[in-house]
Amino acid sequence: MAKNLPVAAIPIPDPTGLVDMRGPSPVRAGTFAYEGDDLVTGWHHHDLHQVEYAFEGVAEVETAAGHYLLPPQQAIWIPAGLRHQTRLSGVRSVSVFFAADMVPVAHDRARVLAATPVAREMIVYAARWPISRPASDPVADAFFEALALLLPEWLDQELPLSLPVATDPVASAVVEFTHANLARVREADVCRAVGVSTRTLRRRFPEATGMTWRAYLVQSRLLRAMTMLAEPGPSILEVATAVGFESVSAFTRAFRKATGETPSAYRRRRA
Repeated sequence: MAKNLPVAAIPIPDPTGLVDMRGPSPVRAGTFAYEGDDLVTGWHHHDLHQVEYAFEGVAEVETAAGHYLLPPQQAIWIPAGLRHQTRLSGVRSVSVFFAADMVPVAHDRARVLAATPVAREMIVYAARWPISRPASDPVADAFFEALALLLPEWLDQELPLSLPVATDPVASAVVEFTHANLARVREADVCRAVGVSTRTLRRRFPEATGMTWRAYLVQSRLLRAMTMLAEPGPSILEVATAVGFESVSAFTRAFRKATGETPSAYRRRRA
């Protein structure tokens, strides 16, 4: 079923940045499938809650509060009204949209979800009802109501697949240098490149991001590794080396601590 999704053109945002997914349709929930070239959406928002699920490729979602990675076979929650920008790289995905009153508004920030087999199957099944369809029916209404009722449980199973966004100029420079030199970057390199002392880095970076630079480095390396593991090609050793881990064992320990599984198990599950 996932190979034959009804793909539609991406709606254009209005001057306020609102993307109207329904148009004149009166439906309260539905889906939107995407399969195409690499895409950067630009900053926008919806008047509907969104759950996006990626079959293939890697999606990235940026909000004012964080940068989120969506590897294949994972889902991301984007609440109604949240301004965000999405980057799609070789992605085949389907998004489920819900009227804002269908899901509790307490979940007011983006979250990457542990897409269980049941969640994945339900999202794929929902693809038969596009959000732009001219009218709904009792079966579709009941299905989306059930999906909305399950969402709070899935939202409580958030995955740590995000990085904080820094507005402080020093922290932003640190982030940029770190990402550009992920494989071999050291604290001394960062301080020299940005022009701050170690003491200043250790004080100012957590104030701006909520985490230490070393924690940010490890998280960045793991997120980069997950994108590499999601694609065929490099071995586990090559991935570990490419993102800056000194050994496969160190990489495996950090990966298991963050995700609950080994890199090999993660790759097999994404195959």
